[in-house]
Amino acid sequence: MGRPSKLRPVPAGPNRREFFKRSGGAAALVASAAALPLGAEAGHQPFQHGVASGDPLSDRVMLWTRVTPQNPKEDIHGFYVVATDPALTQVVRSGKFSTSVDVDYTVHVDAKGLQPGTTYYYRFQFKQKFSAIGRTRTLPVGSVDRLRMAVVSCSNFAAGYFNAYRCIAQRSDLDLVIHLGDYIYEYGTGQYGTVRPCEPSNEAVSLSDYRTRHAQYKRDPDLQEMQRQHPLVAIWDDHETANNAWQGGAENHQPATEGDWATRVAGALQAYYEWMPVRRQDPSNPRRNNRQVSVGNLVDLFMLEERLNARSEQVSQSNAAANFSQTGSYLDPARSLLGSEEEQWLIQGLRSSGARWRVIGQGVMFAQLKVKGATNAEGGGVFLNDDQWDGYQPARDRIFAALGGTDGGAAVRNAVILTGDIHSAWAADLTPDPNNPDVASGGYNPRSGAGSVAVEFVATSVTSAGIPDPDGTLTQLAKSQNPHFKHVDLLHHGYMLLDVTPQRLSTEFWSLATVESPDTTQTLSAVWQVMDGAAHLSAGSPSTPVVNPPAPAP
Repeated sequence: MGRPSKLRPVPAGPNRREFFKRSGGAAALVASAAALPLGAEAGHQPFQHGVASGDPLSDRVMLWTRVTPQNPKEDIHGFYVVATDPALTQVVRSGKFSTSVDVDYTVHVDAKGLQPGTTYYYRFQFKQKFSAIGRTRTLPVGSVDRLRMAVVSCSNFAAGYFNAYRCIAQRSDLDLVIHLGDYIYEYGTGQYGTVRPCEPSNEAVSLSDYRTRHAQYKRDPDLQEMQRQHPLVAIWDDHETANNAWQGGAENHQPATEGDWATRVAGALQAYYEWMPVRRQDPSNPRRNNRQVSVGNLVDLFMLEERLNARSEQVSQSNAAANFSQTGSYLDPARSLLGSEEEQWLIQGLRSSGARWRVIGQGVMFAQLKVKGATNAEGGGVFLNDDQWDGYQPARDRIFAALGGTDGGAAVRNAVILTGDIHSAWAADLTPDPNNPDVASGGYNPRSGAGSVAVEFVATSVTSAGIPDPDGTLTQLAKSQNPHFKHVDLLHHGYMLLDVTPQRLSTEFWSLATVESPDTTQTLSAVWQVMDGAAHLSAGSPSTPVVNPPAPAP
């Protein structure tokens, strides 16, 4: 997403307490260090970037850490252990790992042979030093009656503190965390956010730059704690490479001064795969990252790649347009976010899914966002942002046709889209013609929800600057011109909490008091839900936490 506005300069908040005072593995690390002789080796802490897990399946999960060597040229060999108890006495898997400078000393262990729907605890060891203990969870199979997950996006280190991550870490009853992209930002110090300085201070362009930026994020204590307690399912958006990225370039990439785009992408993705707890979905093509994740018979989760593999260039990047109408190049059916292969993969997967809920995790807003509403017959009105699906209407129409069953195939039941990118929170009914009140002609009734074929929940940012709206004028404009939006919050940072049962999918919007200092004060701003078979939103009530959840990692 393009920058809506720069954060105003504010004093940095008070320093965080040291990592070892805020992470559960401190006692083990201190004890192991005390047993060693005095000297450089005794004082060196190799696990400075924490531990993490991700891409859980029913029988495996990816475990991650990074070893900081004293000798930057040495190869690293260590051990890991996986157990069913926080004290690591009930060991079910253990083994060796190796890493080297070639992968920036990051470690990936695909822990296999695990039991479905089970919480595990894990730890790494290098020489006589131990990492913090992490907690993870495999996905269930068969009949599943409940799933709880947090959803986040747009975590700009320079823009503030990751208080949302700390709040999520404290929720012991989550099954996983979904990150919808912009996990890191490429900008240099002071370019987009002034609360905290960036490492490196320049914009990230090279492989070394992106590695250094990922390393800075991974040293953040709140990020470390969230990923220590919960498995992560992540996709990238644009800022993992550069703002408003597409297949052949980006708004924030200047070939004359920053070199070849393909080289920049290759470096950014190499650092991403090194520093994230993810599996490579296609070793022959690192730009492909779409995948399907099944949670028993309850949820099929489709994670999309919308930036680097096949996206067509945004029209506005070539003509500097601001607001736009659906004319000219915007109506070219060859333009796409996903490309034909991923688009067909998604449609076929949605139709063949046997799960109760079909959830799509993706980067940019799918619902129409207009500054002037009009029916499709009248041209659709005036749109705000062509980096979203609004800039690719023929491609969106094909998805709408599949969801509604107007393309000759079966309609898709219980489709839910999860989105990030826009640094604000939204909830919308999804309908091809939201400003047309005549349901019989393909329109939409905002009171009853008739004409909606799916719903969308948009997560606000963890820290990235929102859309300035101090008097609520823009919020009212958005609602007046876009009757399909039921919830709009342009001001707050935070996260979404999804609680899914066979009867309904509920989304809680949690807002933070501030990101300019460490503060976990949070407020439940709104709850919206979609009932089984309804395909439209209704007001919900707060969910009940799980009774006796698995113990957090100590």
